[in-house]
Amino acid sequence: MSDIIRRDPRAEWIARNRLHPLHAAMQPAQHSWMGPNGVIRKNLHGIGFIGPNGIKRIDRSGAQQGGAVKRSATVEVQLPLHQVPAPAFYISVVPDMVGGRLSSHDRDLLGLAHQLAGSDGAVLAVVFGEHKESAFATAGVDRLLVLEGEEFSGYAPEQRVQGLRAVDNQFSPRHWLLPDSRSGGGELGRRFAAALGERPATRVWQVKDQECIGRAGAGLQDLARPVARLILAAAECAEPVSETRHEALPVELSTTMARSLSRIEDLGAVAVDPAAIPMAEAEFIFSGGNGVKDWALFHQTAAALGATEGASRVAVDDGFMARDRQVGASGTWVTARVYVAVGISGAIQHLQGIGACDKVVAINLDPGCDMIKRADLSVIGESAEILQALIAAVAAYRNEAKRDAA
Repeated sequence: MSDIIRRDPRAEWIARNRLHPLHAAMQPAQHSWMGPNGVIRKNLHGIGFIGPNGIKRIDRSGAQQGGAVKRSATVEVQLPLHQVPAPAFYISVVPDMVGGRLSSHDRDLLGLAHQLAGSDGAVLAVVFGEHKESAFATAGVDRLLVLEGEEFSGYAPEQRVQGLRAVDNQFSPRHWLLPDSRSGGGELGRRFAAALGERPATRVWQVKDQECIGRAGAGLQDLARPVARLILAAAECAEPVSETRHEALPVELSTTMARSLSRIEDLGAVAVDPAAIPMAEAEFIFSGGNGVKDWALFHQTAAALGATEGASRVAVDDGFMARDRQVGASGTWVTARVYVAVGISGAIQHLQGIGACDKVVAINLDPGCDMIKRADLSVIGESAEILQALIAAVAAYRNEAKRDAA
């Protein structure tokens, strides 16, 4: 790991926005002020900084003030708590929870639910099975209902519809929101709408003035209709919740859920060649750039990880990867849950293409490149050595898993 100081764009924006509730907490400490007699007073204990040798230093060049702002902007602050003790109504959200965590699409959906709930309603999140998410409160969830049971595991749309009908009977939500996605939300929402006898609003990208605006005509037209009770929303339908934290109080079903014999048998996941997955639909992308010197090792690492291969424009122009593997504004815009950039400096077109990725991992020799600044996790070093260590770690993990299974 490196000792690079990373910028926090959101904290810097809050420090500039005087209307934000956390603006005051982001301001630097005041070291001088004018007294009642017009004399400038200074706090001598607050001036300066502690150097690496433990000696207090004073920077009289004026640069220290900027450093103070930067340090204060990275201080963790507590967001204001949004509470709804007695909700007048509920807005139910059924997130996809791919991998047991909230995706960016799920967070957009919770942001839309927060808009519809206003100050009197509460956002009720319905989650099936075990999950790994720990940030429901900051995502905008007021009430959390987890439906556990073997009947909900795997591909079980019929049983999940029965669970949602039980939730509908108990809480009578004013609106149901599901992601119109290929990860299960689109199909589940349509099945649930048929069970309720509702006509859902699909591919909704905006809710405004009591109207749902959704895509139609192969995405070339907009269709406006009154706000439906069941909404299947597209990605970026609303801004995710970021300025408040919510209670995320756990709730339970008070009645026994009706069960029926499932007509669908889940045969498990089918192995798919990562190279056959379109770049725009891949969830795990292993991308190489000009810094990759051993492309055979790069392909070996991608195969070991089971990731879809991608590349920067420079690598494609040099003939190391096919044109359909190019990531960026001039190639393919990707929405992967994990994007690993090996030897990619981070041109503006490439950063635009990965803007919707959830987690970005950068492997690079240059600690000051733009990709390092964008990444959630950075590894500074020679790519060949890091890839070899990564292959060894994956092999050791799989061998240990085989021994545990035996």
